[in-house]
Amino acid sequence: MSFKVSFTLVEAAIISILGGYVFSLLHIPLPWVLGPLTFVMLWQGFTGRRLIIPNYIRDAGFIILGIYFGLYFTTETIQTVIPYLLPYILVTCILIIACIMLGTVVTRWIQVDKITSVFSCIPGGLSEMAIAGESLKANASLIVIFQTIRLVTVLFTIPPFMVYFIGNSGDSVVQRSVEVTFNGSDWSYLWFILPVLAAIFFRNKIPAGIIIGALGITAVMNISPLELASVPSVVMNAGQVAVGASLGKNILFQDLKVGGKYTFVYFGLSLMIVTISFGLGMLLAAFTSLDLATALLGTAPGGFFEMVLTAYNVGGDPAIVSALQLVRILLIVLLVPISLKWWFSRKTRLKRALT
Repeated sequence: MSFKVSFTLVEAAIISILGGYVFSLLHIPLPWVLGPLTFVMLWQGFTGRRLIIPNYIRDAGFIILGIYFGLYFTTETIQTVIPYLLPYILVTCILIIACIMLGTVVTRWIQVDKITSVFSCIPGGLSEMAIAGESLKANASLIVIFQTIRLVTVLFTIPPFMVYFIGNSGDSVVQRSVEVTFNGSDWSYLWFILPVLAAIFFRNKIPAGIIIGALGITAVMNISPLELASVPSVVMNAGQVAVGASLGKNILFQDLKVGGKYTFVYFGLSLMIVTISFGLGMLLAAFTSLDLATALLGTAPGGFFEMVLTAYNVGGDPAIVSALQLVRILLIVLLVPISLKWWFSRKTRLKRALT
């Protein structure tokens, strides 16, 4: 590693930790994610410097978080989440349809084609939506920019709303039971090699594979008779800093400028999508036995680990939120691109047939 790379890596670490510490002092929700994200983004924007944060640091953060939340899964969790799957799939489909309609309607007043607009609104993986849109001749650069706006909007609206309006139940039954369950000798940490290997294996094979791989294998081991150790809070915070800094590094002022006046249009659409998801979450809580915090975060339009982390902070059930968010991601990534590709191709073929 060259001196320049080492220097910028240390620079990024100092800025990220400082951001997390400041946000923690200010009692801002998800301080060790949003603090590094904000400070890194602003530092790059105002200094013109590009910080070097290797992907393996981001991946390590995702693995830590995946293992941590995998420890919440128990046999009772699996039995609890099954009855919610059908109503959850229904509200998720309603959310997807609403996103498609919003993305289509807004193109009447702005100069963005329908395919680009729709893929910019779908709450799926950023890279997956960009690739799927590009295959239909959409503007992949605009999709990335508008999806980034959606992600930032979600990060800075849902966690504060949940903390300040739903309430922080840090001593919830869920968290107390987890702390009692987590125990083990130093040797039990060796079991975490398995989720690390799973995360590396699934990294490029499925959406959010690195965190889902670690979470899934940890959950399976936690349900088994194996005795697993806990993840120390300092390691948990380090994982959050790594992910937050990596997200902030990718949000560039010049990219946001490319979107120009449409940045505010898609910011407004993102707020509407968040509002619709909250309404659907309230319906899910009203018609099932899910508590409000868990239902709202389960239907929230991503991202995966941010919503699970928020559930941990407000006393929701991180395991159920993980399971529901995973279902949402799989529905969107596996079905939406194929469905939209068929729909838009169908309209194109129909136009050709008429001419």
